[in-house]
Amino acid sequence: MDRRSLEQFKKILQTKLQQFQQSGGQALQEGRGLQTSESKDEGDRAVISPTKDMLFRQNAQNTVMLHAIGSALARIEDGSFGHCFNCEQEININRLKAIPWVRFCVPCQELTQERR
Repeated sequence: MDRRSLEQFKKILQTKLQQFQQSGGQALQEGRGLQTSESKDEGDRAVISPTKDMLFRQNAQNTVMLHAIGSALARIEDGSFGHCFNCEQEININRLKAIPWVRFCVPCQELTQERR
């Protein structure tokens, strides 16, 4: 992959990283702000608990994405970006454009999913 393409992917990934950092922080703050013990109304507690769980799940998903994006940025720096973790072949550019933090080419991704 040429240097120009790598720089474009780096910018895209850095932007995504910032977005996930911001949304993850907001979800965590909102989750912490919901206090089930402070509410005396049982109906309020019934609504707050699932909402709090959803916000913490969202934060966990953001953490996974932050790791994936950070890993992709590290691969840009070490020169392995755009190569499949399994077969080490180049990942199709259209796949990278759709999911720049992807680690596997389509055939290897399908193999990975079949094993689960």
